[in-house]
Amino acid sequence: MTRDWLDGARGALAAERILDAAGRVFLARGVHEADVADIAAEAGCSRATVYRYFENRHALKTAYMHREARRVAEQVVREAAAYDDPGAQLTETVLGALRIVRETPVLAAWFAPSGGAASAQLAAASQVIESLCAAFLGADDPGEDLPERARWLVRVILSLLTLPGRDEDDERAMLRRFVVPGLFAEDPADVVVGGTVAAADGR
Repeated sequence: MTRDWLDGARGALAAERILDAAGRVFLARGVHEADVADIAAEAGCSRATVYRYFENRHALKTAYMHREARRVAEQVVREAAAYDDPGAQLTETVLGALRIVRETPVLAAWFAPSGGAASAQLAAASQVIESLCAAFLGADDPGEDLPERARWLVRVILSLLTLPGRDEDDERAMLRRFVVPGLFAEDPADVVVGGTVAAADGR
């Protein structure tokens, strides 16, 4: 380990290097089994250096989760812009996020059966993830209930990551029938009328 580990990688770049190393350790050892010593060794620095940027293991995991959540959100929101209907945008944004997480090994590791519940709890408490959902839902019309709708959307995504549907078509149907109307209906009591879905989903 050299004394000039941070040369050319000060500040944010050094933190990024540590987070990149953390991702490799999460994939190899499991998200909730990885410790700071493993991550420091993978990054080629000391534990003291890791603690210079991240207060503890929880802070490091949270920072990694927030970085990847922003990356996923940027990609899926860009792709969903191709849909004009808000219900379709929401449905395809959620499905896109699920697809990226499931197809990216290090992200899928967060929701493996052995630690999925702990990851879901961490994500559900995240103000960053909630704000990403709020930004999407409130892009056109924030509304006074935006915080509640954003928290619900976070929990919908987490529930599908920890307890997936049969396939993407099954998840799409559930989102359009049960989630879209609740997030876009002016009056939640109007979501289901006579056993059918209200027109809030654009159909």
